[in-house]
Amino acid sequence: MKYIITTLLLIVSATTHARIKMVALPERGQTDIRLDNPDATLIEEERVLTLQQGINQVDFSWKGVNIDSDSIRLTVLGNADETVLLNVSYPPNEQALVWEIASTSAKEQPVRISYLLSYIDRLVTYKMVADKAESKVDLKSYLVLRNFSGEDFENARVLLDYGEAFERGIQHEETKQMLFLKAGEVPVEKIWTFDAAKLPWDPEREKGNVGIPVSYKIANTQESGLGRFALNGGKARVYQDDGSGGTIVLGEDRPGLVPVGEEMEVYIGDSRDIVVTQKKMTDRQINLRKNSRNDVVLYDTDELITAKIENFKDTPARLTLIQHIDGQWDMEACNMEYELEDASTLKFEIELPANGKKDFEMHYHRRNIRP
Repeated sequence: MKYIITTLLLIVSATTHARIKMVALPERGQTDIRLDNPDATLIEEERVLTLQQGINQVDFSWKGVNIDSDSIRLTVLGNADETVLLNVSYPPNEQALVWEIASTSAKEQPVRISYLLSYIDRLVTYKMVADKAESKVDLKSYLVLRNFSGEDFENARVLLDYGEAFERGIQHEETKQMLFLKAGEVPVEKIWTFDAAKLPWDPEREKGNVGIPVSYKIANTQESGLGRFALNGGKARVYQDDGSGGTIVLGEDRPGLVPVGEEMEVYIGDSRDIVVTQKKMTDRQINLRKNSRNDVVLYDTDELITAKIENFKDTPARLTLIQHIDGQWDMEACNMEYELEDASTLKFEIELPANGKKDFEMHYHRRNIRP
């Protein structure tokens, strides 16, 4: 090993304090590389210590790697009443510690040593290939493991916080890509999203091409062929079957963590297939309240917003329309149903017919506004 020198030492008398190194060092047994926490890598390794009857000392030292010394733990496996960890000490000016272990007899004792090791990191990537109709995708997810710790792991189990363990070793400065999720024909929904706070209201007046963001939505549920565990955030690259045996690249995104039962939304680009032309038809002050100097101190508003939504596709489409009303407000009239994302954000899900259009209208008042 490059960084851990585990030596067994025997105190030959109650007054002896020298650390006596044994010739035979215990080899590393079962080793787990745990990636449950994205900010830290936990190493768990099993070893067999050859203990003498009485008080033993075990050195654990590391050099050239970054181990969090506070995270180092030793656990006695089996016969815990016959083998007791008495204390741990840290020699000055050394990257090392010494465990003092009491044993009722001479024996070989299995133990587990765990610690946090830096510079082993992981990436999660997704590859999606949509069919020509964009109704389903073949989904694959990979774990990319990179080892820059300074230590070689010949035989180790790599464990994410979900899914199967990988029986893989990994060497220092090695990168490995491992497939851990494969699901075919996963239903996908293509969504156009117009956010009135981010996109121009009259795209024809803008210079250049103004498109509406388009995303794929995939439900992390058993009905979709997923739903066994949360999906970690990572880079997602989306392709589409071109109908002639090849694929085209649609886009790339970095979705966040998707719990079971939630939806993964992957942005694939902008589109002019749907056009939203929004206008504010009315914006006036009403119900003015004045002070003794005849100054307006509070007022309400009367506001009317309309939008023409056009679908130029030969197939139906679904538009998510996001509107924002700041402060205290009430709706006078609205020709479409909506959900409140928060106190000031309204979300409309609008089904558009092929080559069709819909008119949107929202009449509301904002209350108690100060000049």
